[in-house]
Amino acid sequence: MADQLSYRPKPGEIPTNPGVYRFRDADGRVLYVGKAKNLRARLSNYFAPLRSLHERTRRMVTTAASVEWTVVASDVDSLQLEYMWIKEFDPPFNVRYKDDKSYPFMAITLADEAPRVIVTRNRRIKGAKYFGPYPKVWAVHDTIDLMIKVFPIRTCSDASYKKAMQSGRPCFPGQIGRCGGPCSMKVTIEEHRAIVDDFIAFMSGGDQRFSRELTARMREASAAFDYESAAVYRDKLQAIAAVLNRSALVLAEDTDADLFGIAEDELSAAVQHFVIRGGRVRGVRASTIDKEIDISGADLVDQVLQRTYGDASAADIPRQVLVPALPDDAADLEQWLRDRRERPVTIQVAQRGRKAELMRTASLNAQQALMLHKTRRTSDYVARSQALTDLQEALGLAEAPLRIECYDVSHLSGTNVVASMVVFEDGLPRKDQYRSFGVPETTDDTDSLYQVLTRRLAYIDRGDDLDPDAGPVDATADGEVVTTRKKPRFAYRPQLLVVDGGRPQVEAAARALADAGHSEIALCGIAKRLEEVWLPGEEYPVILPRTSEALYLLQRLRDEAHRFAITHQRRRRKRDISSVLAEVPGLGDNRIKALLRHFGSVTALRDATPEQIAELPGIGPKLAATVHGHLASR
Repeated sequence: MADQLSYRPKPGEIPTNPGVYRFRDADGRVLYVGKAKNLRARLSNYFAPLRSLHERTRRMVTTAASVEWTVVASDVDSLQLEYMWIKEFDPPFNVRYKDDKSYPFMAITLADEAPRVIVTRNRRIKGAKYFGPYPKVWAVHDTIDLMIKVFPIRTCSDASYKKAMQSGRPCFPGQIGRCGGPCSMKVTIEEHRAIVDDFIAFMSGGDQRFSRELTARMREASAAFDYESAAVYRDKLQAIAAVLNRSALVLAEDTDADLFGIAEDELSAAVQHFVIRGGRVRGVRASTIDKEIDISGADLVDQVLQRTYGDASAADIPRQVLVPALPDDAADLEQWLRDRRERPVTIQVAQRGRKAELMRTASLNAQQALMLHKTRRTSDYVARSQALTDLQEALGLAEAPLRIECYDVSHLSGTNVVASMVVFEDGLPRKDQYRSFGVPETTDDTDSLYQVLTRRLAYIDRGDDLDPDAGPVDATADGEVVTTRKKPRFAYRPQLLVVDGGRPQVEAAARALADAGHSEIALCGIAKRLEEVWLPGEEYPVILPRTSEALYLLQRLRDEAHRFAITHQRRRRKRDISSVLAEVPGLGDNRIKALLRHFGSVTALRDATPEQIAELPGIGPKLAATVHGHLASR
């Protein structure tokens, strides 16, 4: 492979102005769109020697056949042009967004003669004012039912409204008092429009003036002994309170903000967008992102904000945008939003107080959404089938790998070395076939991996010695795999072995396969930092597309093997320290648990003084000194 690109511009051709650039393939398709404050400085990064590029950036520039750029007057103009081109060309190497679902909204059809409130998933109703999105349809209906008790605006269909206008007889909601009745002229069109304006004002910020006005009217009616009117005002106040209670006050009452919680890994990201108006969360939207090339957290925030506000109306842009990390061009984004809103907009990182707490909540929701997104992809039958087919093609296998085993080695500074084996069949985990291995203490992961695979492969040739009713396999202190019952599934031959790591780990696993005489088993490794797939004997890794189902499957295998190894290591450490403490005279199970629970870790317990240990109930100075001395001697 040549180390330079044939289409690289000549020195001095690229201007130093701000602008937007596009990479195209041989057919003219736009592959990637980006912006830069200095085009020459930015593009020079793409034309560095190929061996120095990020693997996925290398894949993009080698797929491209040309690059072009457009100079603009300012950084804000480059931001606007980048958004327009991404939307127009949908480049495959830019981040790709997917809403988790089509969310329901509350909409008020302001373009109608007598506006009505409806539940809809259509965001393109001309002249409509939207509130939400809401997580469930019933949540919108419940809110509307409460709101029209206070602000009785039209809810009937256009056909019912037209019929009532012609006949002069109220529609059904008007007959039961759930509409002011503009169709039958109980109220004029102007009066109805005023009620609609109040409805929107309340939903936009939970305006407290309505509560104050209704309270004052209720008291006036009560003082005048007009108890029927007072009861009507009371019911309206209760409806307002119910609406406000549905969305708890999370920030100051005058806060209008959008808050974005983001969770990401090497392949994907999940975004939780909290819409906060009047200090209350008025809507939540979740979306997932597929990342095709490497992108930093700050750049991801940049892309999320562009997508969120690129087509937003001025009314949908808040005074404040709260993000987990500031983009490099935060000032340009603020100016862009300010121009669209025609009022000041600030972009800030939520660092402390209630905003930081809400950011943590949004980020936690994003983490759960990302986990759910990955789980759904790997559990879906069509996705699993596609993943196995893609993996077969990418690794050059003769058949789809229906049984895959993945190995990971975990240790703590060379101690408590364990290895894990997880098994996936037909793309799904088989947890009853997971295995753990003890390994003699070493800091060399490749040697540990070689030992584990050598021991595991030995069982393939001894399968007829095993009992089908076997229980879980564990490891003895010297690292030998043992079981009190025998199990033939451990002897099943996998079609593919996956190791957590890059080229060194793959070569160690290849030596184990060769020494065991099992060259029929395919092998690959997945390196976490760049999500590269390494094959034995290859100088360069296989780069799977970030949206590839095969890469998602390999990633889940690797993550599951890592989780299982860490779990086993922690269990062994806990068992080891419990055994050590059990040797102390007068220290029973309850006191051992209390010590570990209080100090949190073995290291903290070893570092504690006898006086600190003696502070625990039930442990006196003498026993504390004994515990301290026993741990210090080991």
